[in-house]
Amino acid sequence: MTALSEEGEAATRVKMDFRIQKELPLERKLEILSDAAKYDVSCTSSGADRRGRKGSLGNAVAPGICHSFASDGRCISLLKILYTNECVFDCKYCINRCSNDIERTAFTPDEVCRLTVEFYKRNYIEGLFLSSGVWISPNHTMELLCQTIRKLREEFGFNGYIHVKTIPGASPELVEKLGFLADRMSVNLELPTSEGLRRLAPHKTRRTILTPMKQIQTMIYADQEKKALPGGRQLPAFARSPVALQRPEETERKLFAPRKPKIYSDFVPAGQSTQMIVGATPESDYHMVMVAQALYRNYDLKRVFYSAYISLNHDSSLPDTEKPPLLREHRLYQADWLMRFYGFRAEELLSEEKPDFNVYLDPKCDWAIRHLENFPVEVNRASYGELLRVPGIGVKSAQRIVLARRSARLDFPDLKKIGVVLKRALYFITCGGRMMYPTKIEEDYITRRMLECDRKKNWQIEHPETYRQLSLFDDRNFAGADPPGSEEQAAVLSGQF
Repeated sequence: MTALSEEGEAATRVKMDFRIQKELPLERKLEILSDAAKYDVSCTSSGADRRGRKGSLGNAVAPGICHSFASDGRCISLLKILYTNECVFDCKYCINRCSNDIERTAFTPDEVCRLTVEFYKRNYIEGLFLSSGVWISPNHTMELLCQTIRKLREEFGFNGYIHVKTIPGASPELVEKLGFLADRMSVNLELPTSEGLRRLAPHKTRRTILTPMKQIQTMIYADQEKKALPGGRQLPAFARSPVALQRPEETERKLFAPRKPKIYSDFVPAGQSTQMIVGATPESDYHMVMVAQALYRNYDLKRVFYSAYISLNHDSSLPDTEKPPLLREHRLYQADWLMRFYGFRAEELLSEEKPDFNVYLDPKCDWAIRHLENFPVEVNRASYGELLRVPGIGVKSAQRIVLARRSARLDFPDLKKIGVVLKRALYFITCGGRMMYPTKIEEDYITRRMLECDRKKNWQIEHPETYRQLSLFDDRNFAGADPPGSEEQAAVLSGQF
């Protein structure tokens, strides 16, 4: 989006101020702006490590943050809100686009700070995820976000985890200012191609999205290099991406090497992430994983999130679909994990001849069945990289196998104790030269057995409302049952069932 002239920005301000309802109660604002933020999935609360300080509230612990779970299974640990749902952009897939007639409101910096601190004191949250529609202009919105986070850090003494969305098109000075206040920043790629952005998000371009990504990456590296201790220099920047660091041979060597303390940057210490929408445009899974792989390698992203397209607006440019492609989203997350932690490349998982994942088999099983010439592998001799490619053996299981076999030969009962999922792995491994059961190494036979393992799980992903964990606090009515009255609810909460 081009910069607005002073007259144009003033006119936009008057128009948007007229639409925004500023006098709403805080509870109503929270209801509107938390609901507006639920479609943004790119937030996680782990990654930054910072101890609590005297006179401050909260901390951020990289490996040990506690999470709560919603009734649909999603992980919730942050107060996740928009600063405002007013927006000058007209992205066709977004419920908050400027052409939609919806209730508009905005927080003030003080209101965001009050909510965060009060929720934290009540142990509801451990941090804040703050995004926003584009209010008047990208720079104006980023300035408001900077004011809010600075006030929360300095005036309210909040030392907990903060994840902030960068507004595409904002100035580098504001990106830098916000980077020294937040733990994680993210710039949503939204769609994998420039053509998709041009059709569905005309106010955004690849340049306005990738430029702040590169700036954040460069400043993180510069801050880490400045803090590196003498004699403990880090790997060069190009070798520190998640893909590069997860090379199996490198990881196997590191298993037995003394660990060096990690150097945390003051600038975005938890790194950056992004999000792509799945199913809004016709790109294949192959295209999406290739884009994700390039982002990991070129911009050192911590995570690429995938969001199944949900039909919110009626527009001829959008696909006409009733159900979001949840199973396809799930397969992309599985493939993403294989690229980040298992040493797979996108070109191994898919190709132009096979551009989409098998919706019935997870990508690792699908790859193994298509490459039976590599199996079975002998658990007591296979390299760490070979173990990682066996279905049913995860990163921790592979590491435990490599460590355990230094002192003893492993058999199938040992593998079960280590955590190997034998019902998947038994077709692909041997222990002491023998398989767990006499079985055929034949593609159709193994495929049928794997499908039996995954049928229920795949059905649950496609029908998320059918199987769910019950909660005393879920406000849902079951067919044929009357909702509990106030006396029944009080009896349940007091333990008088």
